[in-house]
Amino acid sequence: MEIRDRSALVLGGASGLGAAAATVLRERGAPVTIADIDAARGQSVADRLGGAFVQCDALDEDAVGTAVEEAAGRGGDRGLRIAVACAGIAVGERVASAKKPHALASFRRVLDVNLVGTFNLLRLAAYSMLGNEPDEGGERGVIVLTASIAAFEGQVGQIAYSASKGGIVGMVLPAARDLAPEGVRVVAIAPGTFDTPLLAGLGEDVRAALADQVPFPSRLGRPEEFGEIVRVVVENPMLNGTTIRLDGALRMPPR
Repeated sequence: MEIRDRSALVLGGASGLGAAAATVLRERGAPVTIADIDAARGQSVADRLGGAFVQCDALDEDAVGTAVEEAAGRGGDRGLRIAVACAGIAVGERVASAKKPHALASFRRVLDVNLVGTFNLLRLAAYSMLGNEPDEGGERGVIVLTASIAAFEGQVGQIAYSASKGGIVGMVLPAARDLAPEGVRVVAIAPGTFDTPLLAGLGEDVRAALADQVPFPSRLGRPEEFGEIVRVVVENPMLNGTTIRLDGALRMPPR
C-alpha cells in the first residue's frame, strides 16, 4: 500500500516503538494521529510530526473509537488506512515463590493492556477500514500489531508478559483470514531487546549485558529500525497473517 496521503493511527505512539513508527510513516507522507494515555508526551510527538493527538486508554472503547474516527477524518475520502498497535506494559513476577503465588491482579492487568487493548484497536480499526474504497491493489487497510520474542522464549518472571504477547501472535492469522475477503491485512512484529522506555530504567551494566546477548548486531535494537519494518509491512502487500521477528538472531535464555 502507498503510504503518502494515507491516514495512519498509532496507539501507544507517545514514545519508544510507537513514536518511531509514527515518525517513519510521517516521513513517508502519511497524516498521523497519535493515541496514548500520556497526554504530555503524546501531544509533543503529534506537534513535532504535525499530526493530531487523542488521549486514549487502550481499554477504553469510546476513547479508542474516537481516535479511530479522528484518524479516519484526517484521511479524507480515503479514511483510515494504517493502524499500528504499540501500547504495552510489563511486570516481573514468577508463577510462584516460597512466599506467595503470582498476583492475579497484575497478571490480568498485563493481559488487559497488552492483549485486550491490542484487540480493541484491531477490531475498531478493521471496522473503520471496511468502509474504505479499495485501492488499485484491492487493499482497504493494513493493521500492524506489536508482539515480542517473549511470545516464543519467555524468561523467568515473564509469565504475564509472555502470555500477553503470545496471545497477540495467536490473533494474527485468524484476524488476517477474517479480513482477507475485504482487503485488510494484519501483521505482527516481534521485537527483541530494543532501546525503549521499558529498558530505560535498567542500569547500564544490565543494558550492556542484554546487548551482548544479541548475535549480530550485538547491541540493543533502535526504535527507528522497528519503524522501518512497519513501513515495509505497509508497502509490501504479500506480508499478511504472519509475525516478523526483529531480533538480530537473538534467542532469549532463561534469564
